[in-house]
Order: sequence, then structure tokens, then C-alpha cells
Amino acid sequence: FDLSMSGTLFSVVILLLTVVATVMVFRRLRLPPMLGYVLVGMVIGPRALGWMPDNEATQELAEFGIVFLMFSIGLEFSLSQLSAMRRTVFGLGGAQVLLTILAVLGIALALGADWRSGLALGGIIAMSSTAIVAKLLMERVELQSSHGRLVMGVLLFQDLALVPLLILLPALSQESAQLLPTLGLAALKAMAILSVLLWFGRRLMREFFHLVARQKSSEIFVLNVLLITLGLAWVTELAGLSMALGAFVAGVLISETEYRYQVEDYIKPFRDVLLGLFFVTIGMRLDPAALLNNSHWVTLVLLGMFVLKFAIVWGLARVFGYSPSVSTRSALTLANAGEFGFVLLAQAGVLNLLSGQGQQIVLAAMLISMLTAPLIIAQMDRIVLYFIKSEWTERALRLHELAIKAMGQKGHVIICGYGRSGQNLARFLAREGIAVIALDADPERVRQAAPAGDSVVFGDAGRRDVLLAAGAGRAAALVVSFADEAVALKILEHARDIRPDLPVVVRTYDDSQLERLQQAGATEVVPEMLEGSLMLASHAMLLLGVPLARVLARIREVRRDRYHLMKGFFHGASDLEEGLEEPNQPRLKSIVLQPGAAAIGKTLASVDLEGLGIELNTIYRQKQRLATPEANLELEGGDVMVLLGRPDALAVAEDRLIRGEN
Repeated sequence: FDLSMSGTLFSVVILLLTVVATVMVFRRLRLPPMLGYVLVGMVIGPRALGWMPDNEATQELAEFGIVFLMFSIGLEFSLSQLSAMRRTVFGLGGAQVLLTILAVLGIALALGADWRSGLALGGIIAMSSTAIVAKLLMERVELQSSHGRLVMGVLLFQDLALVPLLILLPALSQESAQLLPTLGLAALKAMAILSVLLWFGRRLMREFFHLVARQKSSEIFVLNVLLITLGLAWVTELAGLSMALGAFVAGVLISETEYRYQVEDYIKPFRDVLLGLFFVTIGMRLDPAALLNNSHWVTLVLLGMFVLKFAIVWGLARVFGYSPSVSTRSALTLANAGEFGFVLLAQAGVLNLLSGQGQQIVLAAMLISMLTAPLIIAQMDRIVLYFIKSEWTERALRLHELAIKAMGQKGHVIICGYGRSGQNLARFLAREGIAVIALDADPERVRQAAPAGDSVVFGDAGRRDVLLAAGAGRAAALVVSFADEAVALKILEHARDIRPDLPVVVRTYDDSQLERLQQAGATEVVPEMLEGSLMLASHAMLLLGVPLARVLARIREVRRDRYHLMKGFFHGASDLEEGLEEPNQPRLKSIVLQPGAAAIGKTLASVDLEGLGIELNTIYRQKQRLATPEANLELEGGDVMVLLGRPDALAVAEDRLIRGEN
């Protein structure tokens, strides 16, 4: 079998196969899929196995990934958000990007490099990874912390800075005599196009989308989004600017309409697939042999990039009045390279602003930096405690204040998380005269709520010492008011260690985590989706004339049986679109025993569904519902068996009932 003769189809199949396998592994390892795409490009590219050609057609297709990335950035662009965070975004974020570019430029000139290369390299290194950092901060529940807000503000400015940098790089490739006129012309073009598009576009876009939406056709809606995105990208390219600028403007215009979130859902598949292809092409450019031959330079650039960005962010954070611990956390989080750096590196390579060897060194250093970022952020607390001695004092002071507040309390309720649910719970308990101590990791929320008389203090409820200081050993109950399984499991572990008999109530999104949280020691688990269904059912029954006492009895029965009646549901295609589909979540499935089915004539006991981990929900026979069938019930043709179980077990059960396979 000659692989070279199989052409484009073979390349596509190999690409899809390797991407699917690699991205699955990276997700399992909790690493960004983007790095998996880059690894795929390295392996199947022309510098390794040679299964994927690095030709002009592939590069042009991958460039559309950048177009849709910039469209997504524009879609998330919010003038109100920028106004609220303007000091952090434009002050600290702008200074970080500018100082990093100037510092890299100075180093490049000192090493004898061309200033254009230094300027391009400075823009590349100034970027940090929004995808990695935002994901890790969200997992650590630190997005609303002081360093979390600082980091997200800087990342937001970096997103915006990508637009002028993409305009600047093509101008840098011009001759020295033409550089200033080219830059001036590019700036004038950009200002003129942006002014026209934003002024007239904001007025026309909403009306045009209203017209399209009235057609009630998802096909026309998607085509319209693609038309606007690619159309404006074509306009800016025609004007001698980058396609990415036009796509960014398209996103900004649509973000002003009420169709923003619907557009984001529709465009996401195009963006993810094409952006994945872009990162594959980035990996294809990395030469493993060059990486080995220049390992010392790669190490030097990697360490230099980390130290430089750490020093700049740390220094700026201190100048802007942040504490040493917040400054250190922010600097550690932003010291990595970013995906937008890849975009700029690809552009710089096409424009010959960096040599081939220079591209290889920088690309390798950026990849290693992004791979090590999760490890550094995971150890951030230990690093801060080791180097910042005042962190011990601040932490001890917070625990002391918390312990004093809880010292006189006994039989109180500890509320972990003081968001909307936590605040409503505290108000209910206050009306009953029950004392409350609430813990929240958002200092701004604590600053707002504490002076208003709310009993809330700053603290990470996932730490054992914080729960001890809050009086967990003397509390009447502990409530986890936010739906985060990982943090809830930490809290349960500490609560069971401190006091095994402490009642713990945990909020969760649906019933997919119910059993795991109960096994971890939760006294009660409240799935908000099922509780919403209960309220919906109770209101409907009352409106239909069902007596209040019976409605309340039904609700108590469902809760007493741990939502058994509501466990599992029939899944459909829309669940996958809405993100409700989970591979291992129990679900309901109807199996009809058609004439000739193997189970006909057998008893329920003999088919042994329980041995497969399957629960028989009900049987419908001749339009009659057999809710609690006996084990010796003989199955008949036409029976509809409603089963509850996990997808793999349901498939085995269906084979056993229909075909008699074991």
C-alpha cells in the first residue's frame, strides 16, 4: 500500500485520526487541546512523518482560523466592561504590552539584531495564553480574586493589542524609506474603515439581523453570519489591511445586537475546527532536529521570556498599588506565552521578519512555556508562601479575624460561597434567628456586603484551616451554595475529617454528580435542575386543582427518595447542542419487544437486568402502566420496557432483550 498515492483523502483521514486521538488524551490530562493540535502538526508534518503537506492551500485555509478567532474576540468586546476595568486594562495592561515590546527590542538591538525583528519579537513575547490562564483560574475559583481580575484585565488588553500589531507587522516588512509612509497610510486606512463600519454598521446591523431572524431559518442565519464575517474580512484585505481586522469589526458590530449569544453558538464549530487547523500548521513548522540542535538557545529564550515577563508584571502590579502576594500570583500567571503569539509568529515568518532558525527557537520556547504554565499555576500558593513572608502574616491575620468572629458562635450555619444563592439562604436563616458565618473568595463582594451588616468574611472554603477558624467543629450545619463539584469534594473531605457528624448540604447543577457527592459524605444534595422541575410540577398541579396537601406530599416523597422519580431522562439531539450530554450520565431508554424478541416468554428475573446495573423504570403493556412489576412477570410481545442506566449498560441490555446475547 503506497501512502504517497492516496493523495488528499489520506492526508485528511490521517489528520482527523491523529487530532481526535491526541485531543482526547490532552483533555484527559486536563491540558489545553490547542497544544495537542500543535503536537499533531509536529508529528505528521513535512519535518517528521511527512503525512501532511505544508503547502499554500493548507496555510490559506488555516488563516481562516485566525479570522474566526478575531471575530470571537470582537464578539466578546464590551464597552461597559472596558469602562469598568479601564485602569487595569488600559493602564496596567497597556504598560505591560508596551514595556515588554520595548525590553525585547532593547535586548535584540544589544545582540545586534535588526530593530524590525526585535519589534516583532516583542509583540510575540508580550502575549500570554488567555485559553490556559482563564481555564485554570476558573478551575481554582480565582477569577474574582484580586489577582484574577488583574490577570483578566491584562489579557483583555492583549486581545485588543493583537489588532494594531497585525496592522504593524506588514508595514515593518517594507523598506526603511517607505516604512513611515506605509505605517501612516495603514493607520489612516484603519481609522477610516473602522469609522465608516462602526458608525454606519451599528445602525444597520441590528435591522439586518431582525430581517434575517424573521425568516426563522437557522440555515439563512448561519449563512448570514458567515457572509458578514468573511465579507468584512475581504473588505479590510482589499484595503491592504489584514483579514483579521475585518473579522474583529464584524464581531464588535454583532456584539451590539441581541443576537450575540446565538451567533457565538453558531460560529463556534467553524472557529474551533479552523483554529485547530491553524495550530496544526504551527506544529508543522517546528523542526524536531532544529529543536535538538538549538536546545541551549531554546532554554535561554524560555528562561529569559519567563524572567522578563515576571519582572515587568510584578513591578507594574506593585506600582499600581497591589500587595506583594497579588503581584507575585499575577506575574506567575502571566509569565507564559500565548496563542496570539503564534498568530503573530506565523505572520512574522511569512513576512520574513524572523529567520527560519529564529522562528524555530522562539516557537519551541513558547510551546514549552505553555506546557509548563499549568504546573507553575498549580504550585503558585507554595511559591508565594515560600518567597512572600508577609503572605503568612496576612493569612494568619485573616484566620485570626475569622476565628474571633466565630469564637462566640455555636450552632451556627457556615455558608460556603456568598453569591446570590448564599445571600438568599442567609436572609432566610436570619428571619428564623439562626446565626450565619459566610465564606467567600471574592474580596470585592466581601467589601460590599460586610459593611451592610452581612456576616461574611473573606476565605477559601476549600481549605481545612479556614473551615476550622469558621467554627466547623461547633456548627449546626455547613452549606455549599455554589455548583462546583471539585471544590465541594474538597470541602466534604475536610468537613468529614473535622467532624464526621456535621450535616452538609451541597448544591449541584443536576443529578449527574448526586451519587458521587453523597458517597463523599454530603448529607443532602440539591440538584438545582431537578428542584426547578419540582417547582414547575407543583405550580402546574396547583393550577389544575390538585389539593395543596397532596402536592406537598408528592414533593416530600420525591425528596425523601432522593429524587428517584426524576432520575434520568430521555436524551435527544438538542441536549448535545446545549451541552447537557454527558457520556456516563444515567439516562432513560425505551425498548419495544417486537415479535421474535429473545426476551418474550421469559420472566424479569431470568433476564437479570439488575446484574447489568440496569433499573427497570416501568413497563407499558396494552396501554397499561405496570409501575412495580413482580420478578416473576412473564414478558410479552409488544411490551415497552423503560430502562434506566448508563449508555454502555443499556446497549448490553438491549442486545440481551432483543437478540438474546449475553
